[in-house]
Amino acid sequence: MVTVRPRRVRVVCWASAVTLLVVFSLVATSLTGATGDGYGSFQRGDQLAMVGLGVFGALGFLLFTRPRVVADARGVRVRNVISSYELPWEVIRGVRFDRGAPWASLELHDDDLLPMVALQAADKERAVEAVRALRRLHQAHLAALADLATPR
Repeated sequence: MVTVRPRRVRVVCWASAVTLLVVFSLVATSLTGATGDGYGSFQRGDQLAMVGLGVFGALGFLLFTRPRVVADARGVRVRNVISSYELPWEVIRGVRFDRGAPWASLELHDDDLLPMVALQAADKERAVEAVRALRRLHQAHLAALADLATPR
């Protein structure tokens, strides 16, 4: 079984989310008194709204920590930022990680490419090892199919 999550993107996203939340909280504490021309004043609700915006922004950053790939002898489960797929090995032609590509992808028999955002080039050797492990699982599945097709 192979389970992969991006490493560098997760670190950057968590740091960004915490920083954004801290900045919006600091801005919220500074919202006191009258506005620029004195026609209005900042209320407790304005401060809470700023903190709320920081929370929503931080959650937006944390969406990018969601990608994951889990593969076993039956198939591959790919969870990207928004979408998720569960594919048996039978529909997969190969695992691609083209030079210069930001992430690996699954090449399907219907000529579609399914990106695997969890296998990012930024993770360098870790991503390459994960692609090799996926290719080994795919080859094992193809070998098992060949054994079943061979008459005895």
